[in-house]
Amino acid sequence: MTFLAIDVGNTRLKWALYQTPHRQAPLLAQGAEFLENIDKLADGAWAALPPPDRMLGCIVAGDALKRRVQEQMEIWEVEPRWVVPRAAEAGLTNGYDVPSRLGADRWVAMIGAWHRSLAQGPARPMVVVMVGTAVTVEAIDAGGKFLGGLILPGHGIMLRALESGTAGLHVPTGDVCEFPTNTSDALTSGGTYAIAGAVERMVQHVRSHCGAEPKCVMTGGAGWKMAPSMSVQFELVDNLIFDGLLEMEARRFNG
Repeated sequence: MTFLAIDVGNTRLKWALYQTPHRQAPLLAQGAEFLENIDKLADGAWAALPPPDRMLGCIVAGDALKRRVQEQMEIWEVEPRWVVPRAAEAGLTNGYDVPSRLGADRWVAMIGAWHRSLAQGPARPMVVVMVGTAVTVEAIDAGGKFLGGLILPGHGIMLRALESGTAGLHVPTGDVCEFPTNTSDALTSGGTYAIAGAVERMVQHVRSHCGAEPKCVMTGGAGWKMAPSMSVQFELVDNLIFDGLLEMEARRFNG
């Protein structure tokens, strides 16, 4: 019962083929494509794959991009299924005002983080951070309720905003340092500390609200850039969305 997990973000499509829909299932193949190249998947990376029996995907873009992905999947006889956040699923309660309007990637990542934490010990409050084109910082209490979250621009968006709104500001990426003495370092340090500060503030909120120290989990393509600049303890996880998709599919298939 092979399972294809697909994560379509703002910049890339990431995919992974597993032997079964289970969080501990062996990984058979994986890859990533920039969104401008996804029309080549059927004749490229997916051409040699064994046909998946089941598929579940997470997408943050619109219907046009979803149709492009589904066209590439026509080489297989598999039903395309996409996550729509629910009021509750896989042990989590969705505290968003309108649950279906929560970003699918945020919901799936929280499910992945929650079950990863449960596998390591008793339930505890959590802060789940995704660092990519945009940055999200989510809060979950010890009972598995999503309390709410922050959204802020990632490094690239911050830099482009400053370049477009500030005359003569076109500089290469610099280094993160405590006291920047050039514009490149000032920009990179400012963006990094803005993200770190948002995470630290959410940790404070969760600690105060729940009366316990939250477990902090970070994921996303740019997560490694943030690691040296974080003042709170955290676990850096590569494929949190895939973990969530596997957990959701296992429960749907067995349920």
